[in-house]
Amino acid sequence: MGVYLPRWVWIGAGSLACVAGMVNVIGYLGFEHQAVTHLTGTTSLFGAALASRDTRAALHLLGVVAAFMAGAALSGIIIQDGNVRLGRRYGVTLTIEAILLALAVPMLRHQQISGALMAAMACGLQNAMATTYSGAVVRTTHLSGMFTDLGIGLGHALRGLPLQKRRLLLCGLIIACFLAGGIAGAMLFARIGYNALFVPAALTGAVGIGYVIYRQWQSIQGERPA
Repeated sequence: MGVYLPRWVWIGAGSLACVAGMVNVIGYLGFEHQAVTHLTGTTSLFGAALASRDTRAALHLLGVVAAFMAGAALSGIIIQDGNVRLGRRYGVTLTIEAILLALAVPMLRHQQISGALMAAMACGLQNAMATTYSGAVVRTTHLSGMFTDLGIGLGHALRGLPLQKRRLLLCGLIIACFLAGGIAGAMLFARIGYNALFVPAALTGAVGIGYVIYRQWQSIQGERPA
């Protein structure tokens, strides 16, 4: 039992989780050691910076939070709905994300904080792009919700309650792909530095192009007479 998830949702969620895993580990291994795909730790560090009156760190962390929110706001402007649905302007959103990640590379090479802000904005854009599909939460830039859902599923299984198997499989897929992206990102960063961000940028662009092609194919199939 559980929600129905078409193939394009599985592929998109896995690919974007891999992108987020790569971006986050590259940001963490970089000059500021800043995670950029989620804001829980960033907000805690912001509070610590305020408490210690470290103005520079506080402004940096506030900038990351603001950039992530700006990306989410831009996604809301473009897509206008958090429900995943074929036909929405995901191709446009993914193209902008790819551009932001590519633009972050030269800035990060010169150790400019604007590079981290670009990456954070790209992640906010991605995370807001797809939030739910038929009741299943689709968050691709952080894993707290995924692990929570798996824990709930384990509790239900121990009580003999029915499981939403597809929802739990989606959680497992996102976790595995995020981890794989982190491993790949760390290996690439060790070899080519910030140029490693070009890989998730290219992957994001490929997912966007793939979505546009799939959408057109679905339109053609729908127009054919029965």
